[in-house]
Amino acid sequence: MDITRNKYDGIAVCAPVTIPYTRYSLKSSHWFCGQSIAALIKRAKIKKEAIDGFCISSFTLSPDSAVGLMQHLGTSPRWLDHIPMGGASGGVALRRAARAVQSGDAEIVACVGADTNHVDTFRNTIATFSQFANDAVYPYGSGGPNSSFAFLTDYYMREFGAKREDFGKLCIAQRENALPVKHAMMKKSLNMDDYINARTIADPIRLYDCVMPCAGAEGFLVMSIERAKFLKLPYTQILSTIERHNAFPDDPIQYRGGWAIDVDEFYEQAGLGPKDMDLVQLYDDYPVICFMQIEDLGFCDKGEASKFIKDKDLTTKGNFPLNTSGGQLSQGQAGAGGGFLGVVETIRQLTGEVLGYQVDNVQNGLVSCFGMINYDRGLCTSAAILSKGDL
Repeated sequence: MDITRNKYDGIAVCAPVTIPYTRYSLKSSHWFCGQSIAALIKRAKIKKEAIDGFCISSFTLSPDSAVGLMQHLGTSPRWLDHIPMGGASGGVALRRAARAVQSGDAEIVACVGADTNHVDTFRNTIATFSQFANDAVYPYGSGGPNSSFAFLTDYYMREFGAKREDFGKLCIAQRENALPVKHAMMKKSLNMDDYINARTIADPIRLYDCVMPCAGAEGFLVMSIERAKFLKLPYTQILSTIERHNAFPDDPIQYRGGWAIDVDEFYEQAGLGPKDMDLVQLYDDYPVICFMQIEDLGFCDKGEASKFIKDKDLTTKGNFPLNTSGGQLSQGQAGAGGGFLGVVETIRQLTGEVLGYQVDNVQNGLVSCFGMINYDRGLCTSAAILSKGDL
């Protein structure tokens, strides 16, 4: 049965905020969530009570959930969503918050992805990441994402002929994009020799293929366009979203994600196509996942990402601006905040509030999100197309 989804008319996405990243922190994830919400309140010049809805994503809130965080922060929202979907959470939060505002269930929704990073946080997270990890992966010494993505990367390279230099081009361009961003973890330019000769982490993955875990937060507000204009907030509009979980479970090894199922509907709802995107933000915990998204989102055929980017300049001044703030590979991965980074950067680019380089003449931006890796596949995907709002 064909279902025509309602559009996101009248919805504004605005007030992008980042709580600067730090490699390690003794502060709690509650603190980072609270700092993000305080920054949203300050940016919008509203009272705390004006935010009556929250979308929260964090790996390190445990033993609390979003409702425990509300008690901790002294808020009493009438709409609340906890989104435990890791890197896919930003796109999921965006679409769910938009529907909440559109239906009248909330007037202003704060969407926040935040995590702390103690010295042993990452180790503890991967040790208890899922029941699958507890039972069948971690006891055999393969509990972290490096080995899983090495497996996926090796398969992709053998199946489609991708070279490490192809992944290197992406990493080098993203590093260039990140250089003016003050809170980026990686602060030195990267060249191909550096990339190729970096130490091996999990063959064929080397150092610069991996994100650096850190502490930090990303956030944005969703409200009506009328309210955004009243608050004098530059805003973006939602043209389309998709969300999919556990796609293609029969694939022996993951080489595609849920975007491939919904891509036609995605562009149809927006009334646009891949060629209409002025910039693209892809979830980038490892380069191979960027290649997968480039293909599944219709920029090229499956297995053709290496060829697609050969004649592309991926920097902010190029003909295919990609991960314009440097992405996680150069900024760092602030836990679940990494799933919000692309949304926040797209809002910044479309509203002229960038922390780094501004892409010229932007009207439409695509953001894609991916999360919850379980051994040989990521389980959650989401994506959105945002457009510049009216002045």
